[in-house]
Amino acid sequence: MPSVIIPFFADQPYWGWRVRALGVGPKPILRKELTARHLAEAITQAVADKEFERRAAAQGAKIRTEDGVAKAVEIVSKYVNR
Repeated sequence: MPSVIIPFFADQPYWGWRVRALGVGPKPILRKELTARHLAEAITQAVADKEFERRAAAQGAKIRTEDGVAKAVEIVSKYVNR
């Protein structure tokens, strides 16, 4: 499902732009630029753009093949077991 990102803290601006770069959502709306009109436009764009939907489905399928928990355990174990 396409995403509309409104970053406001820490790494959220980065991830908002990653969503845009991957083509799974419109450009992020900066908090200082957030208005009902901007939000409505972004939601409309996310819902209407079938390429966002197609790319989001493809990314979702790719993510579902990953074993994130096992990878996280591997990384943490590497540093804990030094």
